[in-house]
Amino acid sequence: MGNHPSILGIDAMVLGTFMAAMACIAVLFALYLATTVRDPMAKRVKALNERREQLKLGITASTSKRRAKLNARNEATDKMRSALSGLKVLQESQLKAAQIKLLQAGIRSKDAAVAVIFARMVLPIVIGGTAIIGVYLLGWFPAWGPLKHYGFVAGALVLSYKGPDIWLKNKITKRSSEIRKGLPDALDLLVICAEAGLTVDAAFGRVAKELGKAYPELGDEFMLTAIELGFLTERRQAFENLSTRVALDSVRGVVTTMIQTEKYGTPLASALRVLSAEFRNERMMRAEEKAARLPAIMTVPLILFILPVLFIVILGPAACSISDAMSSGKMG
Repeated sequence: MGNHPSILGIDAMVLGTFMAAMACIAVLFALYLATTVRDPMAKRVKALNERREQLKLGITASTSKRRAKLNARNEATDKMRSALSGLKVLQESQLKAAQIKLLQAGIRSKDAAVAVIFARMVLPIVIGGTAIIGVYLLGWFPAWGPLKHYGFVAGALVLSYKGPDIWLKNKITKRSSEIRKGLPDALDLLVICAEAGLTVDAAFGRVAKELGKAYPELGDEFMLTAIELGFLTERRQAFENLSTRVALDSVRGVVTTMIQTEKYGTPLASALRVLSAEFRNERMMRAEEKAARLPAIMTVPLILFILPVLFIVILGPAACSISDAMSSGKMG
């Protein structure tokens, strides 16, 4: 073991064995994911259908086990709510804004809004307090100067405070991007369903089933809209809920079109066909914009990584030949 070379103080044999083990684990995990493909919509559709039946029957918890879980969640939420109310930091407008963001991120639990606000208050105290105690009392990072210590503590405080908002924003952006990809196809299927004579709620349910595997987020929203159209007294409210849950201007345009067709009786298929063509053109323009930015983006990797390797491959043999010739000439 002592004769093996070391990399950064670690034995090369141990490091190579560890990296090979990690590569094997990654390959096995990839094979597992490839062989266990599941329908992403099946579980969600089942839960939505159960919820619809419960709302029709006036039931809030179907089994004792579910009721116990619900009570445990409510107790934890009540404790967080009482703590926030006692500190005078829980405002109704703030709670409503957090609920809308959670809906746009695909999280439909109302208790999660209180948890997000509570985490926004507690995380800076826990993480920032730990950083302050560790740096200034326990002597963490003794080689750092005062400026680095201050930057570490300030960064911990800011990141812990903005962490929940950053996490929510990332989930909203990712989910909105996935919904945007499948919206033109969904509108085409809605046109076909409308021309086939299906009602609006039946058309939304059919589109959700057809597109659920390819675009589970969009299928989830359409299925929930179909369920709300089935039991809400105001059909307009179901469409407005859809525009609230999805942070996209294109979805708001679809919702406006659906509300106008419900109100004035205008042809639904022709309006949706125009919207679908506009969304496809918009998607093509975004793709062309990304393609136009690609040369500028690739300039830095080309200079840093590709050109040096290319120079080594081209000039390396010539440099070796010149070096050998000069060394042989000196010896002669």
